Amino acid sequence: MGNTAKERGMRSAFVLLSLALAAMAQPLEDAPFFKVDVRLVRVLATVKDSAGQPVGTLQKDDFRILDNGIPQELAVFDRYTEQPLSVSLLVDTSASTAKELRYELDSALRFVKALFAGGNPEDALSLYSFNYAVTLHSSFTRRAARIEQELKSLRPTGGTSLYDAVYWASQHLEDRPGRHAIIVVTDGGDTTSVKNFHQALEAAHLADAVIYSILVMPITNEAGRNIGGENALATMAARTGGRVFAPSVGPALDDAFSEILRDLRTQYLLGFYPKDVPPSKDRFHRLEIQLKRPGLQVQARNGYYGDSATSTGAWEPQRGPKRTDRP
Repeated sequence: MGNTAKERGMRSAFVLLSLALAAMAQPLEDAPFFKVDVRLVRVLATVKDSAGQPVGTLQKDDFRILDNGIPQELAVFDRYTEQPLSVSLLVDTSASTAKELRYELDSALRFVKALFAGGNPEDALSLYSFNYAVTLHSSFTRRAARIEQELKSLRPTGGTSLYDAVYWASQHLEDRPGRHAIIVVTDGGDTTSVKNFHQALEAAHLADAVIYSILVMPITNEAGRNIGGENALATMAARTGGRVFAPSVGPALDDAFSEILRDLRTQYLLGFYPKDVPPSKDRFHRLEIQLKRPGLQVQARNGYYGDSATSTGAWEPQRGPKRTDRP
């Protein structure tokens, strides 16, 4: 006898189900893949009035940002209180710091305690020392007692691998949420790094990190000072939107840390998706931050590294292979 209509319907449903399961079993590489090449460019900005006092009350419309001269639309605008802060503290422990190191560490500890006492409850700090090598003493933490213990263990010896320290700290900051800052406490220039100035600066840009340089000045006259190293530190700070300080030990050093903390507490986070920007030959895009209110000055990084043009009109910064080993 022939099949009933009910049996034929059940058989058809089974065939359709089998075809669907077979399609789902196809390898993933056979499925269509859509890639979005737009990268959010983040810029930390500190705004000050004519007296040098921070201004923390600006609105999104007060800012205008240009990428290689092309105006961009701000997609992200956050004040400092809304974004956690990751600070990498880099302490020079080369042999030349022996005389002043104890005073530097005391001031650094006071800064750490002040950092954790206010701001966002997710703010964290990591601690590095650098001489002929770079040592990570503490990954990101909010435990001031841990940082204090590690600071007290530091001893001066060897050369100065400043650029290596900035490079490694930047690498470890890249995937941290929120804002990124690097504070370098040193008495001079680089002598033993594997990385050079440009590699360190590019790493800081790729990590969206602002560099603050505290250049402790045991020698006030030019004879015996590393003027080239001082200029390199000043350039790093300026190009990432930070500042350079040249205090003596004592109250002036405490004041430098206090000013850095004040800057960090009044930062703005600006973000945009690059659009209609011509590619740069050297991969570096020049940024300009303008303020609509007169009489104000802005500190922000001067650019970012971009790759070749994509179909969306944006450029993705080049990044080397990730290193998972610690310095």
